[in-house]
Amino acid sequence: MATMMMATSCSKTAQKADGNDDFNYNVDRFADIEVLRYKVPDFENLTLNQKILVYYLTEAAQWGRDILWDQNYARNLDIRNMLEAVYTNYDGDKNDADYKAFETYIKQVWFGNGIHHHYSTDKFIPAFSREFIEGQLAKLPADKAVADSQTLLDIIFDPARDAKRVNQASGQDLIATSACNFYENGLTQAEVEAYYESIKKPNDETPISYGLNTRLKKVDGKVVEEPYKLGGLYGDAIAHIVENLDSAANYAENDAQRQIIRSLIDYYTTGDLATFDRYSIEWAEDTASQVDFINGFIESYGDPLGLTGSWESIVNFKNNEASERTETLSSNAQWFEDNSPVDAKFKKDKVKGVSAKVITAAILAGDAYPATPIGINLPNANWIRAQHGSKSVTLENITQAYDAASQGSGFNEEFVIDQPTIDLLDKYLFITDNLHTDLHECLGHGSGKVMPGREDALKAHGSTIEEARADLFALYYLADPKLVELGLLDNPEAYKAEYYKYILNGLMTQLMRIEPGKDVEEAHMRNRKIIAEWAFEHGKDNNVIELVERDGKTFVKINDYEALRGLFGELLAEIQRIRSTGDYAAAEAMVEKYGVKVDPALHKEVLERYATLDIAPYKGFVNPVYTPVRDKDGRITDVTVSYTEGYPEQMLRLSRDYNGLKAK
Repeated sequence: MATMMMATSCSKTAQKADGNDDFNYNVDRFADIEVLRYKVPDFENLTLNQKILVYYLTEAAQWGRDILWDQNYARNLDIRNMLEAVYTNYDGDKNDADYKAFETYIKQVWFGNGIHHHYSTDKFIPAFSREFIEGQLAKLPADKAVADSQTLLDIIFDPARDAKRVNQASGQDLIATSACNFYENGLTQAEVEAYYESIKKPNDETPISYGLNTRLKKVDGKVVEEPYKLGGLYGDAIAHIVENLDSAANYAENDAQRQIIRSLIDYYTTGDLATFDRYSIEWAEDTASQVDFINGFIESYGDPLGLTGSWESIVNFKNNEASERTETLSSNAQWFEDNSPVDAKFKKDKVKGVSAKVITAAILAGDAYPATPIGINLPNANWIRAQHGSKSVTLENITQAYDAASQGSGFNEEFVIDQPTIDLLDKYLFITDNLHTDLHECLGHGSGKVMPGREDALKAHGSTIEEARADLFALYYLADPKLVELGLLDNPEAYKAEYYKYILNGLMTQLMRIEPGKDVEEAHMRNRKIIAEWAFEHGKDNNVIELVERDGKTFVKINDYEALRGLFGELLAEIQRIRSTGDYAAAEAMVEKYGVKVDPALHKEVLERYATLDIAPYKGFVNPVYTPVRDKDGRITDVTVSYTEGYPEQMLRLSRDYNGLKAK
């Protein structure tokens, strides 16, 4: 299943990662979003060949942008073209209320890679009038005229039309009620599920990732797949990706990396998922290369059934110093597996090929941009993990940027129960938060085993259960004396900082991302809520966790951290059983009981308290810009990196220079 962990909230304390840093992290702020920039330390220390390799991989990454926009919603590219035509040709009063509302709207659409919010997946509601944009469209020069503009405006201004990109509401047809473009209009959830059941091999121990790179449609009444590949769906954009991958292969660090790139090109050429598995195995087994990347249809959060991968790419290189902690964890992977509190029959007898490192992100693209994960564990196929291993990364320059931008927010003073707990967070949250990510990605996702034929049995709940499993694994071991023994923590009490933050976030503060009256739908948020609510309920008899009221405000109080660890272990055992056996009924019951419904009074309180802090609930990034330096014969002699591009400027440049798909 999907294995990316998002930065959860503003609950991390403000610890600056790199001392006296005058780098300007803050770029833009609008609606519920803050846009940051991140540094790429040590890029200048790469060899010339490594710099050129990074450059071509970043070019391949940026050419996939339009694929994601089209996957998210069928008319996204047309709407983007229309909005950008109005934005770039506007010559009126920029203090006009309608224009300012329009400016906010287009920034939201850019950030969401379409007209739906990147996290809630609700459609954005414009605060400008239809008359305003119609007037601006009428003023466009003839060569900028927008065809079918009235239909596009109907989509924008009708709040009920395609209102939810990914619907996860229980009891509804998740395909028919989701606006994403993975399934042709008219297909039902029952038809999609029946189709995939009909083509799967029973008890297949090495299954391909069914549906990962296809769009389903009906032809003559039969469900068929349209593959994403050269000459197929998204072929024009894929051709640009392949061209730059081909150039990158010439600068590969070693033969293994060159073969990985060639296998990825083969996969894009054929669309064959067995070829994708071959590429994934080669990628997982390459631990020697310093420069690394992901590129393709990978994570399936954007599909209501958790099958089809959204296009994404991240280019990175290894942070050698920071990787010492992840390498320590991965070298002890068998110990963690053997000592896990789960049933022995769900443990791996032998953990293979778990590699982990801390990386410096060089470019974020597709579904990893502008909002991005802070950790990744791939491949997603469980049989590949079991037989060939997995590769885990923590994006530390991204967490540093989050950290630096959050300083002085006032969050701890508003939501943390007392000064001793604030002091604990100030001292230990940065390291324990990073260790939680390391454990989640490096060991959590790679732990346990799934019974043959049960890979996709949890259906729409699969992502939530998998993220809960990895989080619980990390939480359980964060308090283990083994981490002190390994030198990863210097205080056996340090884990309490992450425990407090996690419970506070799961019970309360992540609710700032939910609109009043709505349920929790995003998989990571459901996961955190399940863990916190389950621990709260099952610890009541022993008063493990309390919700304490002081001066009309609710605070989380943890009375017994050791008992809380025991609860995490109990829940991990049950979540692993559900995952291993594919117990859909138990997964549904767990999600619906603990992960969905919101206490309206507590929700209202959290929103009101957050409003006093002026903290953006969501953060994302603009990318640095890489420029090749060429000699008179056109050979690249250097690659420079700059951090000066603004948010609208970057979005408009990408639309202009990486326009990989024709609008409909």
